[in-house]
Amino acid sequence: MIKERRQLNRVDYESKSVIVLPDTANKYIGTTKNISPLGIAIIVSEDTPSLLGKSVIIVAETLIMYADAVREDPSENGQRVVAFTAKRFTQDVLEYLFEHISPQDAK
Repeated sequence: MIKERRQLNRVDYESKSVIVLPDTANKYIGTTKNISPLGIAIIVSEDTPSLLGKSVIIVAETLIMYADAVREDPSENGQRVVAFTAKRFTQDVLEYLFEHISPQDAK
């Protein structure tokens, strides 16, 4: 019997990204470091509060991900790399997205 082994590794992917806390609507700007279908790592500035343990919505170019912040590591210049693990969208989060997306937001 042949045993198939697949691995989903993150790949480098640099783009501007926005991290949104659905509970408070606070938004933080970051730079995507790497990405996979199962998670994403984003570099945030030193003045970004800790996101560890929080559920967030991430928008990075053509990608929208609902995720949990599972790790924060120091980076260069006081910045931090925050690792997120993707999770399934809930009905509440989907409603939040559609309620808060409007033509005015796109400008």
